Amino acid sequence: MNTYYDIFNGDADGICALQQLRLEEPRASVLVTGVKRDIALVERIEAEAGDQLTVLDVSFKTNARAVMLALERGARCRYFDHHHAGEVPAHPNLSVFLDPAPDICTSLLVDRYLSGRRRIWAVVGAFGDNLTKSALRSAELLQLSPADTERLRELGEAINYNAYGDSVEDLHYYPADLFETLSGYADPREFIEAEPIFEVLRTAYFDDLDRAESMHPARATDHGAVYVLPDAAWSRRASGIFGNRLAQSQPQRAHAVLVARRGGYRVSIRAPVARPAGADELCLKFESGGGRKGAGGINLLPESEFARFVAEFERQFAA
Repeated sequence: MNTYYDIFNGDADGICALQQLRLEEPRASVLVTGVKRDIALVERIEAEAGDQLTVLDVSFKTNARAVMLALERGARCRYFDHHHAGEVPAHPNLSVFLDPAPDICTSLLVDRYLSGRRRIWAVVGAFGDNLTKSALRSAELLQLSPADTERLRELGEAINYNAYGDSVEDLHYYPADLFETLSGYADPREFIEAEPIFEVLRTAYFDDLDRAESMHPARATDHGAVYVLPDAAWSRRASGIFGNRLAQSQPQRAHAVLVARRGGYRVSIRAPVARPAGADELCLKFESGGGRKGAGGINLLPESEFARFVAEFERQFAA
């Protein structure tokens, strides 16, 4: 019997992209996911001939070798993503939907693929991925009220917040479990009203954000600011939403949020909202870095590389 695998980032963009697809194409599948930075997901499976893989919101470059191995075994793969992809080989069993434009996320790529039939979930995903203008454009197409649009923004941010952590132990909900709960709702507004999950995440979100906002930057210029948060579960959870909040409140500046961990730091980068480019270029200068034009990250920045990182950050966003 053939197996269907749904392989997706555990953040709002990955979850909402899959939600759209499965509302339109319901099927039982093996769910493969993890924390936001856990992106080498395809290598976790051993696909066989006839199996079908749907991969969402994880870098093709990171997963290319595992994808090609699955294809060589006779599996088929659909791949949706907006991160730096590297070289993408042609293969008859591989269908790719890739777009690294700074105003696109994977939920919006799936929305395009489905011709907008589940667009309300794409709005949630885009808000979660900090693409506020893109989310608002999609919300306008649905003629949503300002109150409904605001609730969808809060939901997207809450789902995205849940994905940040070094391990699933840092999270409030395992992303696969969160998706399975969401999957019962065609309309995210019904999920908000019916499930306690939203309020649990929303309360925790503001508690962690309050702690982060009490921190002062380690380095700040007119063009960017670098924050260093302590090695703690709350800071690992808050790093992404804190970076997004900084980016939205100071759209002319770039921001880096570093979270201390053994041997160094985990880094989140936000390019200036007014000029959303350069984050991927900066992160790719470091061994475990990657991302997209408007946002990126480095899984482990060694302590010895801190000074070089600050210099490269300021150089990247000086103009």
